Amino acid sequence: MRAKPSPTNTPETTEAASRGFSVDAHRLVAPKAAPGLHLVATPIGNLGDITLRALQTLAGVDVIACEDTRITRRLTERYDISAQLKQYHEHNAEAARPKILERLSQGGSIALVSDAGTPLISDPGYKLVREVCAAGHAVYALPGPSSVLAALSVAALPTDRFFFEGFLPSKSAARKSRVAELARIDATLVMFDSGNRVQDTLAELAEIMGTREAAICRELTKLHEQISRATLRELARDADTLETRGEFVLVIAPPAADAEMLTSDALDDVLREQLAANSVKDAVAHAVALSGRPRREVYARALELAKDLRGGDGED
Repeated sequence: MRAKPSPTNTPETTEAASRGFSVDAHRLVAPKAAPGLHLVATPIGNLGDITLRALQTLAGVDVIACEDTRITRRLTERYDISAQLKQYHEHNAEAARPKILERLSQGGSIALVSDAGTPLISDPGYKLVREVCAAGHAVYALPGPSSVLAALSVAALPTDRFFFEGFLPSKSAARKSRVAELARIDATLVMFDSGNRVQDTLAELAEIMGTREAAICRELTKLHEQISRATLRELARDADTLETRGEFVLVIAPPAADAEMLTSDALDDVLREQLAANSVKDAVAHAVALSGRPRREVYARALELAKDLRGGDGED
């Protein structure tokens, strides 16, 4: 009997064979991803946290758009995914978006990932999604890891309402002003911070928010994960012993339900103390956070007191 000829490797069969991924030494074939932009959540530390749907999509798209190809390549190599990697980050976004839109207009499929976690959360994907939607292309969300939700779930603080701030301003004066605004929000606060300024941030949070309960979540899901729970003042007091390497998420309890506004005399005391060492702007920000009074009222009173303390019109 004549042997059957072996099938010829056409470009189509070769491409199909390359679309796949490996899990625990088992090779799985991934179907070609549907045309459109796929927002794929990736692990925030532990590479085992990737979902099967995410692996299938990353293996099935034409291109993976990522912040740093070196970081995303660790994930694709771990699961033996051969999709093409292209950079998309805040520095090249303006130039890269038209190319992505052109690829989508030709029926292409593109996955957008961040270095860690869910795309668009503190990364530059928002404008891309807007333009993709405006052009009429499909956008798919693949939910998965998020350091915001991971920190909120282990902080042992209220989860019924929360406000995600992202990173606070880098300069101290702007940071204090923003913290004073956040202090009035009736929800658990979640924010990112870097190791080189987390100690300063904790000191300023404690100064303005006092004894609120909080949690410091460092290196979530990674080998050296560390979670510290205490009041802000306690965390600030012990900040010099904190390991500052790694990535931080801070979670802060909402204001107490029985928090009351300061009396007029108490407000004056706070403002005088603050005006003796700070600008009117910083003094007002601090007093608004502590007093619960409207900013306009506090600002007017601060100008009056500053005029008495410093002379002139009180502005600085």
